[in-house]
Amino acid sequence: MRPKLVKAGVNCDKGPEVSVSKSRRYIEIKIIDDEEYEKNKNFHLQLGLPDLLDTGPRHGDSNENRFPEGGEEEAIAKMGCPSLGEHSKLEVIIEESYEFKSTVDKLIKKTNLALVVGSSSWREQFVNAVTVSAGDDEDDDSGEERLPSCFDYIMHFLTVFWKVLFAFVPPTEYWCGWACFFVSICLIGVLTALTGDLAAHFGCTVGLKDSVTAVVFVALGTSVPDTFASKVAAIQDQHADASIGNVTGSNAVNVFLGIGVAWTIAAGYWASQGKPFQVNPGTLAFSVTLFTIFAFISIAVLLYRRRASIGGELGGPRVPKTLATLLFVSLWLVYILLAALEAYCHIEGF
Repeated sequence: MRPKLVKAGVNCDKGPEVSVSKSRRYIEIKIIDDEEYEKNKNFHLQLGLPDLLDTGPRHGDSNENRFPEGGEEEAIAKMGCPSLGEHSKLEVIIEESYEFKSTVDKLIKKTNLALVVGSSSWREQFVNAVTVSAGDDEDDDSGEERLPSCFDYIMHFLTVFWKVLFAFVPPTEYWCGWACFFVSICLIGVLTALTGDLAAHFGCTVGLKDSVTAVVFVALGTSVPDTFASKVAAIQDQHADASIGNVTGSNAVNVFLGIGVAWTIAAGYWASQGKPFQVNPGTLAFSVTLFTIFAFISIAVLLYRRRASIGGELGGPRVPKTLATLLFVSLWLVYILLAALEAYCHIEGF
């Protein structure tokens, strides 16, 4: 037996074949993947009157089982054939899932961050720079676009100068992103030098020594970008490697390249002048020793946080998370305090 299949207003003459000995048959309907979220849709599936296939040896029947042709005997023989039941029409309803859409959007945003921060033209960058956008809200599961809050407007007007300035950086589509990389490195270097000069002038104005200005204002100004980068990495990445590795890698670049390259250039210059290149250590020994001690304490805390009760280096229950935050902030404040006291000879250094 072969029932006729009618769907979406189209008559399909060749429906699925159903053996007389079977009482159940599944009909598969292919849903076209248009690479978009499914909306609320519905369609009907209706079975037409079944057509009885010819019997005979090619269908597994012998010639004795063939229906008699014509007359009353054929009508009586077909009375036992399958027929449509009471319900021959089915409505299929596809409902949109807002939870699924929100989950997929968050996964795409977390695993493909380059598509979020990338740009294809200078026009797009300048439009984004002067437009007030809503901040990221991880707890917003409604799937609707949020409007900028009062805090978003305040932060926009405080940072609009820097947004417009960095909008001059070439888009990521140019030269496979290399143009954006090199220009960004150059701008970061210029801003770092500007931050150092402004901090030095500020320290001179208020009467602070250069060593205190360096460990407080210069270090804070040049480390804020690393702090925000680590925050983004902690949110976007599944593990803590990127966020912690960003801090350690940044310090490695500062020590090995920031100091090494600058001192190499200075040593080469003074050697060409026939003079030795000498730099007085000042309070460097005391500061490095203090920093090393606090670094070992921080590493010990991170290793302790790997216990099963906490779960990892970052996050975890509220109490351990708060205690770790207070400890790290306290270490930074104590480091600044001891470095300043040693610089002003209130405690003896070495």
